[in-house]
Amino acid sequence: MKKAELAARLNRACAQVIEAEPVLTEIDSKFGDADHGLTMTKIAGAIAQAVEESQDGIQAMLDDAAMSVMVLNGGSAVPLWNTWLDGLQEAAPAGDEVDVAGLKAMFAQALEALNDMSGAKVGDKTMMDALIPASEAIAAYQGDSEAELFAAAAQAAQAGMEASKQYVAKFGRAKSYKDQTIGTPDAGAASMAFFFQGLAQV
Repeated sequence: MKKAELAARLNRACAQVIEAEPVLTEIDSKFGDADHGLTMTKIAGAIAQAVEESQDGIQAMLDDAAMSVMVLNGGSAVPLWNTWLDGLQEAAPAGDEVDVAGLKAMFAQALEALNDMSGAKVGDKTMMDALIPASEAIAAYQGDSEAELFAAAAQAAQAGMEASKQYVAKFGRAKSYKDQTIGTPDAGAASMAFFFQGLAQV
């Protein structure tokens, strides 16, 4: 996969998140601060701009994206996304091309970086409910098609987000609502699922 195609997929991922702002705001308004949609629009906008302006290789593009997110003012999503993007760039190639093995290494490193910071697991009703299944789907993929890899990740992220409806929130403001949070998906899981949906679009 050339850098230009990865950049296009990242741009579609960001556009998907920005388009979902009303949905994310609605979800977050139930048990959060109702600012997740706005925060994710800022994050997606920063990533898209960094990707658009990047003149160097894949690693530099992702590093620019991580740095652009790091300087934003926002909720807990900002450091989490910065950490994840930083993990992606750590394992990214310096050049303008990446294969399936390279993508698998990138997403594995990104999950490890976020795991170290977050501590959240599947079932805790966080963004990890979508990200962990998506990352596991990427790790398990045995083919050589980037499109199939992203499609598998998007499907897993969506299923993880749907499953988060049945969990009790264990982190953030929502945890004080306990069983009341059952039936509503996690906003962070939803934004991550939207992001992977965009990555899978061709």
